[in-house]
Amino acid sequence: MFTEEIRTMLAQVLTSWQVWAVTVVLILYISLVNYAARARRRKNNSGRLPGFRRRKKAAKVKFNSAPEIVSGDDELGLEDAGEKQR
Repeated sequence: MFTEEIRTMLAQVLTSWQVWAVTVVLILYISLVNYAARARRRKNNSGRLPGFRRRKKAAKVKFNSAPEIVSGDDELGLEDAGEKQR
């Protein structure tokens, strides 16, 4: 299927130092990326999404008495405000 020239060329390419160097560099790069991803996952293992911080809860405002309830049909007082502007 392959001629003798192609087999010789393929053997030379696979045994060249450039191919071995690129292969080693790629393996090291993939290992480094996986290590960084694993370390980041361990760091953020508390259930929160990365990049988000918890906000402190604001103090609730406590009223001494219940708010005053306005009686009547118009709770917003729109009719009264309209008559005063005229």
